[in-house]
Amino acid sequence: MSAGATVFAPASIGNVGPGFDVLGLAVEGPGDEVRLERVDGPSSIEEVTGLDAELIPREPESNVVTVAAEAMLHALGEGGGVRVWLRKGIPQSGGLGGSAASSVAGAFAAAVAAGHDPRPVEVMAAALTAEATAAGRHLDNIAACVLGGLTLVRSTDPIDVVRVPLARPLWVALVTPAVRLETRTARSVLAPTLDRGAWVQQMANTAALLHGLASGDFGLVSRSLVDGFAEPRRAPLIPRFAEVKRAALEAGALGSSISGAGPTIFALAADEAQGARVLNAMRAALGGMAGRAELATVAARGARAR
Repeated sequence: MSAGATVFAPASIGNVGPGFDVLGLAVEGPGDEVRLERVDGPSSIEEVTGLDAELIPREPESNVVTVAAEAMLHALGEGGGVRVWLRKGIPQSGGLGGSAASSVAGAFAAAVAAGHDPRPVEVMAAALTAEATAAGRHLDNIAACVLGGLTLVRSTDPIDVVRVPLARPLWVALVTPAVRLETRTARSVLAPTLDRGAWVQQMANTAALLHGLASGDFGLVSRSLVDGFAEPRRAPLIPRFAEVKRAALEAGALGSSISGAGPTIFALAADEAQGARVLNAMRAALGGMAGRAELATVAARGARAR
């Protein structure tokens, strides 16, 4: 048994401001690539290269690629294991959906290697099995990674995800301070409940943000890209977050917030020139804490076989 496949899965922004665990946005450029072969015996990690490769578990039971791949094979009624070569293009614990991308690529590659053209929901289900072991049971990054573009998770169980068409192009400025922030740590600081007023405002912001992006009303996007739940509690974990966000808005960003669990900070822009100005302002505001910085477009396509 040696059938194989190679799959690329893009990075993504989780939450997209107020849409906690609900909204996801795939970004063009960075991503993880998995090359996988089916084997009769147990699974193995043959090689890990790329960003933060030294931080990725080599034990198959702890690596999201093999966990997702085995979950997919099990769902398809297939036996055996997989050999995996992983190239990381997404920083570990950076808030850009790295574990989700690896999980999606592993699940997708296993299906292709088994001669199956997987439905998006099948890939999401297998990837969710793996993501739950690394970052908790949530689909926002996975959905965007699988479908591309802007996605809305209506339900995790059963999986019900909607891809939301964007009325106008968007540019995304991304800066990552030179620190790591584990998703579990970032989730641990969140309040278990919200008072009614805050909950109503969060729902209103999420709905308005979706409508603004889907209709091309960037004024509404600017007014509604406001997160009153996770951002106030996670901001103290991210060096110079307030300064970076302020710089982005002053440079003309439509809005800015924390990407997923952080520490990456994202800002949306209406065109490339505005995006470049915003990115430069954000990078300057980070000062000595500067890590990675890039300007990206929204990824129109999700995970795909090479």
